[in-house]
Amino acid sequence: MNTTAALPVSTAERSSLIRLYLGRGILAIGWALAFAAAHDHLNAVALILLIAYPLIDAVSSFIDFLAVPDGSERRVTAFNGVLSTLAAIAIGIAGTASGVAAVLGVFGVWATISGAAQLAIGLYRRGPALGKQWPTLISGGLSFLVGAFYVAQATGRSPSLDVLSVYATGGGVFFIAQAALLVWKSRSQRSTAQL
Repeated sequence: MNTTAALPVSTAERSSLIRLYLGRGILAIGWALAFAAAHDHLNAVALILLIAYPLIDAVSSFIDFLAVPDGSERRVTAFNGVLSTLAAIAIGIAGTASGVAAVLGVFGVWATISGAAQLAIGLYRRGPALGKQWPTLISGGLSFLVGAFYVAQATGRSPSLDVLSVYATGGGVFFIAQAALLVWKSRSQRSTAQL
C-alpha cells in the first residue's frame, strides 16, 4: 500500500524534485556526450568520467534524502546513495586493476541494483501530488534490465564501454521527462485551485 500518496506535498518539495530531476537529466546527457568522445581507450579521462557517473547519482540521492520525510522512501534513497558511492569506488578499482570487462561488470551490477531502487522510489511517489511517475518507473525498469545485460556482456568475448553513453542519454531523457511532467502537474493543480 502506498502511504506516501496520501500525504500532502508542498510546492517547495515539488519544486525541489523538479530541479533535482532536471539537473540529473542535464548532467547525464552532458556526461554521455563527454564519455562518447573520451572512451576509445580506458585511459585516465575515461576512468574519471566512469567514476564520476555514479558519484553524480550519489550526490543527487543525498540531495533527495535531505528533502524527503522519514519513511521507506528515505531509506531507499539513502541506500541508493551509499550504493552509488560504493559503485564509484569499485569502478575505479576495476578500471585500474582489471580493465574494460571488469568495469562493465561493476557498472552493470550497479545499474541493476540502482534501477530496482529507482523503481521503488517511483512507486513510493506515485499518487495525486507527484503524478504517476511513469518516466521514473520506466527508467528504473530499463536500468535494471540493461544492467543485467551489461553483466552478461562483461563475461562475453568482446565487452565494450560504447553502450554506456546510450545508457546515460536514456536516463537523462527520462529524468528531464519526469521534471516536465511534474511542472505540468504543478501548473494543472494551480489552475484547478484557481477555479
